Amino acid sequence: MIVERPSPNHDARPAGGDIDILLLHYTGMTSAEAALSRLCDAAALVSAHYLIDEEGTVFALVAEDRRAWHAGVARWAGHADINGCSIGVELVNPGHEFGYRAFPKAQMAALLDLCTCILRRHAIPAHRVLGHADVAPARREDPGELFDWAALAAAGVGLWPPPKQGNGLSAAAALANFGYDVQGAGLDACATAFQRHWRPKIIDGRMDAECLDRLAGLLDLIA
Repeated sequence: MIVERPSPNHDARPAGGDIDILLLHYTGMTSAEAALSRLCDAAALVSAHYLIDEEGTVFALVAEDRRAWHAGVARWAGHADINGCSIGVELVNPGHEFGYRAFPKAQMAALLDLCTCILRRHAIPAHRVLGHADVAPARREDPGELFDWAALAAAGVGLWPPPKQGNGLSAAAALANFGYDVQGAGLDACATAFQRHWRPKIIDGRMDAECLDRLAGLLDLIA
């Protein structure tokens, strides 16, 4: 079910630009209503295209042809206007500050349905289905290590790395080649964001052999 809950916080997308990132967030607030109130508050200057509560209700906040204000200061593959080229989806979750927890099945099922529809409308490559932490690794953690990226990828939304031996690149070069802002955010922050997305069992900010192998597999998929 999709409920219309219009937010005033949006503007025009850049002329001639493509929508080529699907960006997933958690709300990091104590309740769904608190998150909706903030995303629809003109004074807050934040929004997203959609919000999904833990029961699976989808709230439509901003039309997809408008630029919602969800990414903040962010960068991916050298591009800084992430809001201008992305669809933003917020998942209700208290986040690391207020009692981070796993995302319920109903919420994940609704997310899969929504993302599948978004990907039918927009030519978003699988490797550009990202988390907020991927594009803003120095300041964001969401949707975090409890988010089931592997299951989402298995259902056709996003990528999950196949087994692969490292490609010989340095960690910094390999992360930058994939899209991380290593120069701006730093290697440790980018490594931590990578782990939250693609190696969630250990989050220590070190690109060990397992991380490098997974990154090599991802780079092969987008080559």
